[in-house]
Amino acid sequence: MRPIRRLPDHLVNQIAAGEVVERPASALKEMLENSLDAGADKISVDLAQGGIKLIRVVDNGSGIAADDLPLALDRHATSKIASLDELEQVGTLGFRGEGLASIASVSRLTLISRPQDAAHAHQIIAIDGRLHPVEPAAHAPGTSVECVDLYFNTPARRKFLKSDNTEYAHCASVFERIALARPDVEFLLRHNGKVVWRLPQQSRAERVGALLGQDFLQAALPVEHVAGPLQLTGFIADPTYSKSSRDAQFFYVNGRFVREKTAQHALRQAYRDVLHHERHPAYALFLTMDPAAVDVNVHPTKIEVRFRESQAIHQFLFHSLNKTLSGSAGSRVEAAATLPAGSPPVTATGPETPRPPQPAPRGQVFVQQPMALHVGGDAGAVYQKLFAGVREEERALAPALAQPSPAYRTPDLPDSDEGIPPLGFALAQLHGVYILAQSQDGLIVVDMHAAHERIVYERLKQALDHEGIPTQPLLLPVSFGASAQEVASVEEHKEGLMRLGLELAALSPTQIAIRAVPQWLNDGNPVDLARAVLADVREFGLTRVMTERRNELLATMACHGAVRANRQLTLTEMNALLRDMEATERSGQCNHGRPTWSRLSMKQLDELFMRGQ
Repeated sequence: MRPIRRLPDHLVNQIAAGEVVERPASALKEMLENSLDAGADKISVDLAQGGIKLIRVVDNGSGIAADDLPLALDRHATSKIASLDELEQVGTLGFRGEGLASIASVSRLTLISRPQDAAHAHQIIAIDGRLHPVEPAAHAPGTSVECVDLYFNTPARRKFLKSDNTEYAHCASVFERIALARPDVEFLLRHNGKVVWRLPQQSRAERVGALLGQDFLQAALPVEHVAGPLQLTGFIADPTYSKSSRDAQFFYVNGRFVREKTAQHALRQAYRDVLHHERHPAYALFLTMDPAAVDVNVHPTKIEVRFRESQAIHQFLFHSLNKTLSGSAGSRVEAAATLPAGSPPVTATGPETPRPPQPAPRGQVFVQQPMALHVGGDAGAVYQKLFAGVREEERALAPALAQPSPAYRTPDLPDSDEGIPPLGFALAQLHGVYILAQSQDGLIVVDMHAAHERIVYERLKQALDHEGIPTQPLLLPVSFGASAQEVASVEEHKEGLMRLGLELAALSPTQIAIRAVPQWLNDGNPVDLARAVLADVREFGLTRVMTERRNELLATMACHGAVRANRQLTLTEMNALLRDMEATERSGQCNHGRPTWSRLSMKQLDELFMRGQ
């Protein structure tokens, strides 16, 4: 056995770098936080090859004295805390004093700084963690940190880095998170010499609109609540502006972007009654509180915090958001539906999102002009006359329609000698949502979206099990604005996306073109479909998406391709849907477990109208 020995400082620094500098984005985060802690109000960032080749951060902060430059690159040397008491009430973004030392141990780092009252600047160079002597240099007041060739001295670690585009996407996310929290600071981001972001000093609303998009801002409800030492400000999106992923969720504690379970649970609870359980709210929220009431020293990357009074924080966040959402358009519509007759109309206050005209609400009663019915003779003959055309149309189209599988039988609906199929013949649509069909024994009511969703889902599964999902080229490619992460995912997983029936191409760092979609989803919204698939690929990786999460992804795709409510179907289309249901396994439930159809037998209908009683 090897004897136990103290590790050299150089190796200790590299181990620490494994916790702090996981990838270029981690190094960028440490540098930006140092600039903000130094009081900078102007910061520029230059990246090359996704930050792998170069990360340079220049600020106009307070600067570092020449004598302190070696200490700035020494592990556990910091000016931000000096005692345990100060650690328990940290008010700065950084405090451990190991960020620059960890970066210097796995790169070629140059640190140049000039205090505001100094006549000139000084620099220090660290290569592979070894410090060179401090030398005079030319620099404006402030600090410049340049990190070149990250992991050049640890090839094994470098092999685990992703493509340049993927690493840049992570760097861009870090930049945007930090810039979102500090609208009072001017930020500039360049990648490979091209300006990506130029953010002047601006208001909170302007910064949110610039980074999260004007569509978010138009759907946003302002939040501003104070309870003692707690203050919550920012914006939450109207429930109608929901997302299929958590990408648009930004929560800050004292200016630090965090993911904290208590806060996340409170936010989910606030949206619980106004948002579908599979959708995610969008928000940019900033919680300000006493630094002594939150522990930020619980995670190496400082992305997790722990509240000392978590229950009080949970209640404050929940009630603040619940109060804001109670005045939103979505909740007002819901409240109006439950008002008793004769109540005054609900008036809207605050920002509203412009929406196209909507069809009449379900359940609204319309006054219809009376029709003179001249029905003579046998009622059965009248019915036969009215619907004979439907029967003839069905028989004429029978060869073209999907035939029921011999192995599949819809429960409790026996075949008829007269040729009526198990789910019957369609009669009409109800409010653009349900299909009414006459079966041999009564009335069938079908949720057309849920039923079509199951059919498409089963087809996608079968196709993927064989040679892949067939594509349908678009006559005209559709392009949409995309994030850096989405563009990186397209370039890295192009072949895998083709197996899913999606042909995507990156047009620019911010644009993606959709050239083909899955064959059975060509009636859906291609942009929403592409975004949903890319969100899953980014969050879980293509391998997991294609294996253990395959069914969840296909269910999402099927939902995007299923026929939507309020779409008017012809009798032929409705009957084709019924036949497909009969030929599809598990068509009695949609992908989420809800029933797709229900039956009212003649006996039940007779009981409703007290016939024979």
